[in-house]
Amino acid sequence: MTGRWDGEGPLFRDRVQAGQALASAMRQYRGQGVVVLGIPRGGVPVATEVARALGGELDIIVARKLGSPVSEELAIGAVTADGGVFWNDEVLAQLRVPAGYQERVKAEQMAEARRREDRFRGGRPAPSLAGRLVIVVDDGLATGSTMIAALRAVRSKQPARLIAAVPVGSRQAVDALRREADEVVCLHQPEPFGAIGFFYEHFEPTEDRDVEALLRGEAPARAAPASG
Repeated sequence: MTGRWDGEGPLFRDRVQAGQALASAMRQYRGQGVVVLGIPRGGVPVATEVARALGGELDIIVARKLGSPVSEELAIGAVTADGGVFWNDEVLAQLRVPAGYQERVKAEQMAEARRREDRFRGGRPAPSLAGRLVIVVDDGLATGSTMIAALRAVRSKQPARLIAAVPVGSRQAVDALRREADEVVCLHQPEPFGAIGFFYEHFEPTEDRDVEALLRGEAPARAAPASG
């Protein structure tokens, strides 16, 4: 983990508490038939709490980072299962990434996103988003690339209103989202930002089986015990 956080301790105990806080900030949408889409894996426990508190329908939207030719860890963009895509033009220009490479990595990651969505849903159909209030949730925003790709994919489904919601995010990423969503809900925009995990006391990896269980409604998210 890189970066630093100079604040006084974490902002959230865990993803469950973060989701509860996020839901509280959007309580005006309770009972409006919202669809809450978590970005796997870490965004799903957060989205679960939002959907539960707002009485909404929980589902997922898988967004995959597109690694550069230099390193898979250096993202040149992100893509979703149905082709919502974000390209980081600055990185593409710096690395002079060939168009052929862009198309190849996009196709590979779209296929992987489809595979993951099918696995997570367990054969259940995706909900209809047309004409509905849709909230896309993640556990935090660093660059915002995966969230932007997710928002573009959802926008193509013609929702009545599209909201991006996160517990914590960098100011740069939040500003970028305002061009993609009808509303951006971000509880904290600390500076300097660093890594998302710095703002959580407990930030253990969310496993595939956890996502599957939450989507089935079989494993209620549990907050970590308070320390001290």
